[in-house]
Amino acid sequence: MSLKRPKNRRDSSPEPKVPLRRWEEEQDDDLCDPDKLLLCPFDNNHKIRACRFPYHLIKCRKNNPQLASQLWTCPFNARHLMPKNELSHHMSTCVDRCSVNTDYAVTDETQRKFQVPVSTWSIPVCDEDWDQEEEEAGTPATPFVWGVSTSQLRQDWVEPAMTLSLTPGVRAPRVLPWKLGV
Repeated sequence: MSLKRPKNRRDSSPEPKVPLRRWEEEQDDDLCDPDKLLLCPFDNNHKIRACRFPYHLIKCRKNNPQLASQLWTCPFNARHLMPKNELSHHMSTCVDRCSVNTDYAVTDETQRKFQVPVSTWSIPVCDEDWDQEEEEAGTPATPFVWGVSTSQLRQDWVEPAMTLSLTPGVRAPRVLPWKLGV
């Protein structure tokens, strides 16, 4: 048993197809809403939150390399991808488009104001000769030899005389009070 609904005039007319809105045509009050759903340019079934949209574009671009080669990126917003033939129209109507303000343009005055001065530093003349200083001292420096003590290298080394400024009661003893191993 099937129930048939009577046909109205409204039911008989075909439903008008509403085109899906694109990001540049949206006129939402809050453009920075991270939870706003955006339509993926690679797959119309993908609706992604605005805060995740750049990451999704990277993944979808890898999954659809053929379509990615046909889409061009808007110079004002990297989230805007469209076919090459629509790019010029989009550039003229892009929401993120900004114009160059002539107040901030580079002029001769601003160039002079922010110009870095040329360095006048020059290398100083070096009068030092470390080899000559060693020869004038008379005693050559002890060469370093790995694994050999400096006492073996310089047999003629004389121990400097110790001058004792402390009284015998304050000095450390020279002999130990016990006998070392027999």
